[in-house]
Amino acid sequence: MKQSDKQETEKGAGTDKIAKYCTSHSSIFPPLLLALMATAAFLPPAPVLRPRIPTARYRASPICAAASDAPPPDADTDEGEAPRGGRKDRRRVVRIAWEKLVRWSRSWRSRNRSDVLETTRKVVVLGGGSFGTAMAAQVAAKKPDLEVAMLLRDDLVCRSINDRHVNSKYLSEYSLPENIVATTSASEALAGADFCFHAVPVQFSSSFLGSISSYVDPKLPFISLSKGLELNTLRTMSQIIPLALGNPRQPFIVLSGPSFAVELMEKLPTAMVVASKDKKLASAVQQLLASSNLRISTSSDVTGVEIAGALKNVLAIAAGIVEGMHLGNNCMAALVAQGCSEIRWLATKMGAKPTTLSGLSGSGDIMLTCFVNLSRNRNVGLRLGSGEKLGEILDSMNQVAEGVSTAGAVIALAQKYNVKLPVLTAVARIIDNELTPKRAVMELMNLPQVGHSTSCLIQFFLMNCFLSQTYIFCYHFGSVVQTCPDDT
Repeated sequence: MKQSDKQETEKGAGTDKIAKYCTSHSSIFPPLLLALMATAAFLPPAPVLRPRIPTARYRASPICAAASDAPPPDADTDEGEAPRGGRKDRRRVVRIAWEKLVRWSRSWRSRNRSDVLETTRKVVVLGGGSFGTAMAAQVAAKKPDLEVAMLLRDDLVCRSINDRHVNSKYLSEYSLPENIVATTSASEALAGADFCFHAVPVQFSSSFLGSISSYVDPKLPFISLSKGLELNTLRTMSQIIPLALGNPRQPFIVLSGPSFAVELMEKLPTAMVVASKDKKLASAVQQLLASSNLRISTSSDVTGVEIAGALKNVLAIAAGIVEGMHLGNNCMAALVAQGCSEIRWLATKMGAKPTTLSGLSGSGDIMLTCFVNLSRNRNVGLRLGSGEKLGEILDSMNQVAEGVSTAGAVIALAQKYNVKLPVLTAVARIIDNELTPKRAVMELMNLPQVGHSTSCLIQFFLMNCFLSQTYIFCYHFGSVVQTCPDDT
């Protein structure tokens, strides 16, 4: 007898048994239920549901998956074996891709070894604030016999650094490398220097540089750590330094990116950008600064890096005001997204590259400054939003919040380039005491309803994800969304 005939016979026998049982127990089973049970006997058996195997976390990334040469699974493979084999294949692809990346990294380093650090004998840091101190410690730690001179104004801080290897005014809880030497003499600090880090606040840079210009070598590269715009002239540091030193050819590099001095001192992983029109000079500074905890990228977009670094301080004040007024995460995300658009509008008009504004020195620095309490500018906004007066806030601070003075310069630039900046303009009016934070929010919310660009939607999404601590992981074989418990 054929297999199919045998199955039909067994099905018929089963049906007869069900009918006899139901007839003899008609008092128990209602007629409708009996009909359903009889009909079910003729239906094909229901498939057995197997539990889904969680393979998402083993899924390879698009890069890794594209690199795989493994053939598709065989159609004749047993269903129980396919997932297990697939997981092994995907894990193997990920491992191979990672090993290739490590080999490439080692090969690149061996081919691009630089003698910049070996040939550098002395580095000078102008200014003894928190970030200048952190960068001095970063460079000094790379080479014990490298002389790192800090030019300061305060004799007490100089003695503290030289005698106890501690900056008694800033970051006093951290010990500094012994090869850092502090002095108040410009001639002593600048003599024989190979690189100069400029960490003086923007508003004081012109007068300070003018006072030491006679000691500066015309070929000494200046690495600017200062972020902001000169209030009266609207100049950036790339314009201020050559003019103040009287040398239009003074080598210039700007260093920027999401970085707090405290985390640099703790040697936590950090990524920054150096930008210069001189590609070789940017590469040299990259080699000078890069370490196991500090990753340095290079760029030629000096304008983009400087403008993003200056304008993000103003936006951080706005973010602090929203926090101080307890306006919620929705408002925060919308405000920062709008601020990102305004920075992009002005910066691109000034010649910046959009890719720079979406990188470390742009969106990276904006997120750090707007959302983290260590930001001085954000704290100024937070206290303004809580009802404090600007004068009282500034008097209580021992560091400069560049966004306060930069806000007015930003509005002047917006008028010069014919760009409308609602959020940044509101910050400037609050700082000038022409508008209260509450009134500024009402006026911004009552602006005309306009079209929304795709790029702004993307920025809103990114900022909202950051605020709600939601992380999206995309894989070649699908997508998995991991959401923290406090997400709503």
